Amino acid sequence: MSCCHHCRDAENLFDRRDARRRLVRYQRRGPEGTTRLLVDALRAAGVVGATILDIGGGAGVIHHELLRAGAARATDIDASSAYLAAARAESERHGYAERVTYIHGDFVALADTVATADIVTLDRVVCCYPDMAALVEAAASHAGRLLGLVYPRDVWWVRAGVRVGNLGLAIERSAFRIFCHPTSAVDAAIRQAGFTQRLQQNRGMWQVVLYARDQRENSR
Repeated sequence: MSCCHHCRDAENLFDRRDARRRLVRYQRRGPEGTTRLLVDALRAAGVVGATILDIGGGAGVIHHELLRAGAARATDIDASSAYLAAARAESERHGYAERVTYIHGDFVALADTVATADIVTLDRVVCCYPDMAALVEAAASHAGRLLGLVYPRDVWWVRAGVRVGNLGLAIERSAFRIFCHPTSAVDAAIRQAGFTQRLQQNRGMWQVVLYARDQRENSR
């Protein structure tokens, strides 16, 4: 399956109803567990005045939280137009829509046209993309200081759950698929791009990881 086809499948799966449900949940309860862990780690690392690139931002939880914590600007790129509309509506509700750029499409395909940022995030996005290496390498190349991810743990019972989930999608005649990419491969791609891991926490089936660009890379 090509990445372009996969993004069209994502558009169908992550529709207006799903986007509305997730936005309302965020408005009532705040960030979910793993997203909250990532947001807290980013805040601790410093976000005041930073630019944010939120890849596959969904309802925009991460950039909403970081803008309120003092980040200067954000870019949200997502394959789901419904999610982008929900994220934009929340930005307008809080009065900072002019500080966010919303882009619809496949980040990997559009990477050359997307500006770099101090902080890049991929919250439950790696598991939605078939070409992990292309996604992670493009994300890392756009991160000036920090790269944060939430993606599935590479353990047998998560892989089994992914297979069951994909079976359910097939039964529903959805062409969308979930991926449990090897942690070692994700980590290697990020380190190869000049980053060092600063945080790794497991929460259920998910892992939250934060990488910082090596100082020697920043000095080049």
